[in-house]
Amino acid sequence: MKEETLDIKIMESQSFRQFNLKKKTRLGESAIQGLLFIAGILSIFTTVAIVYEVGKEAWLFFGNPEVTLAKFFGTTRWQPGIGQFGIWSLVTSTLITSFIAMLISLPLGLASALFLSEYASLRARSILKPILEVLAGIPTVVYGYFALLFVTPILKNIFGDVVQVYNMASAGLVMGIMILPLISSMSEDALSAVPRALREGAYAMGATKFETSIQVVLPAALSGIGAALIVGISRAVGETMIVAVAAGAGPNFTFDPFQAAETMTGHIARISGGDLSYNTIDYTSLFAIALMLFLVTLVLNLISQRIVSRFRERYE
Repeated sequence: MKEETLDIKIMESQSFRQFNLKKKTRLGESAIQGLLFIAGILSIFTTVAIVYEVGKEAWLFFGNPEVTLAKFFGTTRWQPGIGQFGIWSLVTSTLITSFIAMLISLPLGLASALFLSEYASLRARSILKPILEVLAGIPTVVYGYFALLFVTPILKNIFGDVVQVYNMASAGLVMGIMILPLISSMSEDALSAVPRALREGAYAMGATKFETSIQVVLPAALSGIGAALIVGISRAVGETMIVAVAAGAGPNFTFDPFQAAETMTGHIARISGGDLSYNTIDYTSLFAIALMLFLVTLVLNLISQRIVSRFRERYE
């Protein structure tokens, strides 16, 4: 009896020590938690500071008596120096080039990610992955001249003289090539993170490798693929050098991708690179464009998140 009581006390003492060990605060973990908290606060502070500075200067633009919301959202010509404030000529060209870019990068990026994750051998992965990473490391100005000097002549040979020297189509196509490694890499990581048990369960039910990849693995990784889509859209909308070199250097309200038109980022780069006096209407208009660019990116990201959450598979 005494031995049993002694054993119980020893077990209680050991469990109490284990409990205390789990509750004990470790210096390394506390330091890491503190650094992560600081990083999160800095990210939020940076975002708020950017929005504040852009909004402050944009407020000066909209406070100008010549500028009205009716002119800003209701007209299509953008020349602030002569009182024309129609933002849609810049917004439509931005959306068209971004749409063309995503039309190229999303299907090709998903296809390459599926191949690398589900079909490629180790040797094929060791060859193809570095090639995609090289594409990600090419400067965007090089992509711009590639679009102007290589892609545009090909489009002119195919479609004829309707293709202008500077056009949105070539810029959008090359932007898609530029974004391709980003979407492919992020999507492959999401596909590789899908539990092996889901694949084995599908094989046990008689599914082929293709059916498993499309109907099981892809829906399970939709959350990560959605993140890749959002990052890709943000990258396309915010791209500057490719559209500045290849798309054109003047606002033009058109839905024809073969015509020259200036995007929001291209216009900001061109105007800010010249002699621009502080506090003039041209100067403050750049911040109004930047604020509009921020809102367009935000709306596109929210729409993408809504679509992804609508079709995402959830597993208990």
